[in-house]
Amino acid sequence: MKALIERVKRLIAWAMATRPARTFKRYSGANGPLLAQGLSYQSIFALFAALWVAFAAAGLVIRNDSPLLQAIIDTISATVPGLIDTGDGGAIDLDLLLSSQVLGWTGAIAALSLLWTALGWFDAARSGMQAMLGHPAKPANTILLKLADFGLAVGFGAAVLVSSALSLFSTSLLDAGLDWVGIEHASIVSQVLTRAVTVVIAYAFDVAVLIALYRVLAPHPVPRPALIQGAALGALGLEVLKALGGALLGGASKNPLLASFAVIVGLLIWFNFVCQVILLGAAWIAETARPRIERMNEDSSVLRDEAM
Repeated sequence: MKALIERVKRLIAWAMATRPARTFKRYSGANGPLLAQGLSYQSIFALFAALWVAFAAAGLVIRNDSPLLQAIIDTISATVPGLIDTGDGGAIDLDLLLSSQVLGWTGAIAALSLLWTALGWFDAARSGMQAMLGHPAKPANTILLKLADFGLAVGFGAAVLVSSALSLFSTSLLDAGLDWVGIEHASIVSQVLTRAVTVVIAYAFDVAVLIALYRVLAPHPVPRPALIQGAALGALGLEVLKALGGALLGGASKNPLLASFAVIVGLLIWFNFVCQVILLGAAWIAETARPRIERMNEDSSVLRDEAM
């Protein structure tokens, strides 16, 4: 019996020493769930403003019946399930969204709201990154930080456009290839291949966005292998959330007390999970690069002691 207890203790000690366990411990110890809640509230307001501005600007150059516009809608709907109402219910009516105008006073208010909420979200996310990495941020110019956040927001919008265009091009190329080999579009093979291409593009998009996010928001540069690992795992978590999006968002609608605003509650739950995945990816980066971070912490302590 004593030998069994010792074996169980060794097994628990081994499990707690693994990188996933250390990651969750770091995430919990840095108040990751609480930080994710704050980020999720800011996310939903920033996203509503971003959609209004983006579709209003796109309306100036893209026709409503454009395949590219439909690809953008599909990309956003796949990224945030339940956001756009395409006939099955959602938070935002598609026809109202397509009729938005960026040149009116509503567009100006939306643009200002987007700037305020987006920069606030990036600032909060930077604080979350600092908490996960566990070392103080280096002194930086506030204006330069805001410009970097603004560039990241613009880059994210451009990435959505590029991802949508790439998805449209890949789907068209796949359809042409299937026609050439004589496979019907309604066949199981065609559906599986189309789904696989969509998932691969979405995953690559998430990895690229997370790499840019972690790289810009990290208070200090992190090693590239740790950065890529954290982004790859974070993107995998986001893809799992998308696959389970219907179940996650549908839970709120089953509660009769929340039925009147179930969509908004569902989106808050969704963004909470998304922000937790993002911060968990940052915690994984911190554990992967832990030796370097510990050396930086020691150097920072020495500098503070010398300054005193």
